This record gives sequence, C-alpha cells and structure tokens, in this order.
Amino acid sequence: MDADRLSGLQTRIRAEARIARGTRMPDLPFSAYRRFDDDGDRLAYEGLYFRRRAHVTALAAEALIDSGAQLDALSDALWSVCDEYTWALPAHEMHATRLDRGMDQCLDLFAALTAQLLAETVQVCGDRLDPRVVARVPDQVDHRVLSLLADDDRPLLWEDWAHNWAAVCGGCAGLAALALWDPGPRLTRVLDRCRRAQLTYLSGFGDDGGCAEGVGYWVFGFAHFVYFAEGLREFTGEDLLAHPKASAIARFPEAVHLGGGLFPAFSDAEERPRVPAGLAGRLARRLGVRVPAEAVEATDDGTALARDWADLSRTLRWGAPPQGPDSEPTSTYLPDLAWLVDRGEGVAFAAKGGNNAEPHNHNDLGQFVLAAQGEVLLADLGAGEYRKGYFDDDTRYEFLHASSRAHSVPRVDAREQSAGAAREARVVDRQLHAHGADLTVDIAGAYEVPGLTALLRTFSWRRDAGELLLVDEVETQRPMPLDEVFVSRLRPELGADGAVWTGAVARVRLDLPDGCVPHIETVHTTDHAGAPDTVHLLRLVFDLTGRRTRLPFRFTVGSAAEATERPGTGSG
Repeated sequence: MDADRLSGLQTRIRAEARIARGTRMPDLPFSAYRRFDDDGDRLAYEGLYFRRRAHVTALAAEALIDSGAQLDALSDALWSVCDEYTWALPAHEMHATRLDRGMDQCLDLFAALTAQLLAETVQVCGDRLDPRVVARVPDQVDHRVLSLLADDDRPLLWEDWAHNWAAVCGGCAGLAALALWDPGPRLTRVLDRCRRAQLTYLSGFGDDGGCAEGVGYWVFGFAHFVYFAEGLREFTGEDLLAHPKASAIARFPEAVHLGGGLFPAFSDAEERPRVPAGLAGRLARRLGVRVPAEAVEATDDGTALARDWADLSRTLRWGAPPQGPDSEPTSTYLPDLAWLVDRGEGVAFAAKGGNNAEPHNHNDLGQFVLAAQGEVLLADLGAGEYRKGYFDDDTRYEFLHASSRAHSVPRVDAREQSAGAAREARVVDRQLHAHGADLTVDIAGAYEVPGLTALLRTFSWRRDAGELLLVDEVETQRPMPLDEVFVSRLRPELGADGAVWTGAVARVRLDLPDGCVPHIETVHTTDHAGAPDTVHLLRLVFDLTGRRTRLPFRFTVGSAAEATERPGTGSG
C-alpha cells in the first residue's frame, strides 16, 4: 500500500481506537438474545453483538500498528468476549443443538470469526498483554471452537456446505489454530478438516467461477478462503490458490460489474458490495486478477473501519491493489450460473436463468436488471431482512424478497414461481455480439400451472442504443390471466402507451403493448438492514385466450435530463 493511503488508514484506526477506549462495550442482555425466538427479530441482538466486535477490532488494529499502544481497554474487551454466553448468533443455535452441545460450543460463522480475531490479537500482542488474558483467550478459543475440530470426529453441519459457510468457518478456525498452536497432532487434525472445507467450498462453483450468492457473499466466502490459503501456504507450502477453479472464481466481480461499483443484486446479494483492499491487492499480485477499482473498499476516506478483523489486518499486511484502469465495457455469459451481464458506456443490463434451489435462493428465473449512469432503474431487491423463517424452506418464500412476487418475472394464472432444483430455466439460445447480447430461456418449468405448455423469455439488449427488447412467448391449453411485473424503487409514471421510471440521473421508458391493463402496486417493506424500503411493482395484466401469445416489451434507457415525450399522468 502506498504511504499516503497507509497513513490515512492508520489515522482512522487510531481515531476508532480512541473512541473505543472512551466507550463502554454494549452488554448482550438476554432480553435481546431471546428476541429471535419471541418475535423473529435478529437485529436487536446482532446490532449489539457486531458493535462489540467492532470495538475489539479497532483496539486490536491499533495494537497491530502501534507497538507502544496502551492495551488496558483491549484487555478488558478480550476478557468481556471470553465471558459471553455464546460466540454464535441466536439464529444459528442448531449448530450446537443438533450435536447435543451447549451454546458455548456453537461453531457458526461468527464464532469462527471471533476465534480468529482473539487468537491473532494474542499472537500480535504477545507479552504486551497481561498473562492472565494471554492464558484465558487461547483456552476459550480451544474450548468454543478448536476442540470441536481437533478432538471430536463428528462432522459439523457446515463442513458439507459448498458455499460461504465452509470457507469462512473453516478458514477462520484454521487460522486461529495456526496463530495459537505449535505443530502437533491437534493442529494437524484441525488443518486437515479446514483444508477439506475449503475444497468443499470450491466444489460449489462451476468452471465459470460464478457465485450464485452474488458478489457480496463472494467477498465473504472467497476472502476467507484466500486468507486461509495464504496462511496454509506459509505453514506447509501447499498453495490452494493454484486450484484449477481459483482464478476463475477470483474474476467473478470483474465479470459481472455493471459499472460504478454496481453489481446485480440477484439472490440475497447487494447492489454495492465492497471488496477489501487487502484481498484485491493479493488477487492482483498472486493471480493477476483485477477487481473493479470502484468496488474496492477505501482505506483512507473517513468511513467506518471494516468490521471483519481478517479484512482489516490483511489490508494492513498486504496492501491495496496497484492502481490502473479498469477493464473496458464488456459482455459476459456465465454458463454454469446462466447469468448474462453487459456493461456499456453509462448503461448496463443483467439477466439470469439458473434454478430455484440455489444458495440464498430467490424464486427468480428470468429476472433482469437495468441500470444507467450508476443508478439502478429496474431492480433486484437483493436480500430482505433476515428474520426467523427466512432460511426455513417451508416459510422462506412467504417473504417478499425471496418470492417471485418481488422480481420482474411473470405471474401465471395468479401463481408465482415455485421453489426447488427441478424448477430450472433452460437456456435455449445466447449470443454475445459487438453491440450487446441476446438470451432466450425457457422458464415454463418454474410454474406449477396446469395448462401452461410454454413460456419462452427472450432478451435482446443493444447497449449502443440503450435499448432492451423483452419478449415473452406464452402458450396455454386454456384461457388464463398473466401478469407481467416490473420492479423498481422508482415509482413509474403511466401514460396511454408507456411508462417511465425517472431517477436522479437516468430514466427508462417502457412502451406498453396492446391488450394490457396497467396497475402500480406500492409495497412498504424493510431492507436487509431493517430500514424502511418502498418498492413499486408495475403490473401489466393480460388475459390469455388459450393459444400462443407473443408479448413484447421495449425499454429505452436515457438520461433523466432527456425528459422528452414523457407520458401523461395516468391512474395507478
């Protein structure tokens, strides 16, 4: 990292540590812990929990950069974390109860992250901490996390999960063991299991390197894979980054970047995830992979420090990526995910096929997004607020964000898409060309609708004109209604023959086909952070007559200043 950026990050660390020393860590009362069971609320407890981890991280980072830092507040913070009832979240109790363990031995994502934070803090501080703290921290890390891998052969639930859990839990636990233990049989057993977990994680990717969970969860999982891989390489010489899939996975953010640090928020993803600077730097230097600069987490802009100790400590250790131009606008098709992404000069489009049993799945076959000038016009809402039932297959699709109701896909005969691996989009055709891309997917199998015999969705995107032609070809054996739905956080204006969504800097116009009845449904919900969120669903209602019907929808993207030919005010 260059000197100016490193100096800026160190200044922020010292400022956050100064605040932490003058602030009492919040308690974790039972009244907050029980909320998940009582009313499904996760945020009441998790907000306090993550503030505590941020408190420790700031003080530990200060100790990392300043050998003369005063460590009394850090000692108190470490001691307090050792006192916690559990290092896991209430929503993850099953990781203890299914193995007949107490919550003090619940090894979830955040117990593993805590173990690494505490273990590496003791490793960094050495004899600068009181010996009673130095003794207690490794004892608690061993009891709560490492003993479950070193001394018990029973598999943990996440060891077979081919997504971010295997990478994060295995990576953090392995690095905690490396920080605390000398070579020996227990360390070997932990590293063997953590290494296998990383291979399980990699097995969840196809050869295209695409992450069905989106770039935000790619950051979470792949970052901890890389952190562990580099720790293992330093200790044993084995290089997991030489795995045949690693380079393709590393290129995922560049492949699906929509410009301006914006990404498709498919599944439980987010629109603007940030990539840790240290991770981006290591990928550039080890694999020659460039993460889009606009997505790399700033190290010196005055925003809050990274909450994740591993992200912050590796940025300090490895440095930010070398500066240089981002890649040119491009078309990308990821065949294993069936994602098409095209980025042009100021405009972007993405669409997906896939199946309705993906990690962090939404029922969203045929979903698409449109963006211009870094602003999302037709949206994917991404992750909803995680509450009790959100990750239960029996109730997940009752939540707006996970259901097909919140996606720009048809509702057929008043039915939404169904969940399950058998609900799969079949890619009929795809073409990448000089001015855009085309994709046709058969999504009829997503619907449990008797009499629906075909539903082909074709996207024809022309980036040079900022134009998308979407055509749904529907065949039914009987009359039935079909609703075409288009989702945005912008309320559309309706006219006799069109609808316009206008944002701060960009707009998109839809030419309405004949025979539809438009209606705007406004939904008030909460976003992933629990903040109020308003969503507008434009519904175009068609009455199918029991034959093959072609429904064309032409979208034209432009600047918000180009407010010519705005439709008149209509009812909605």
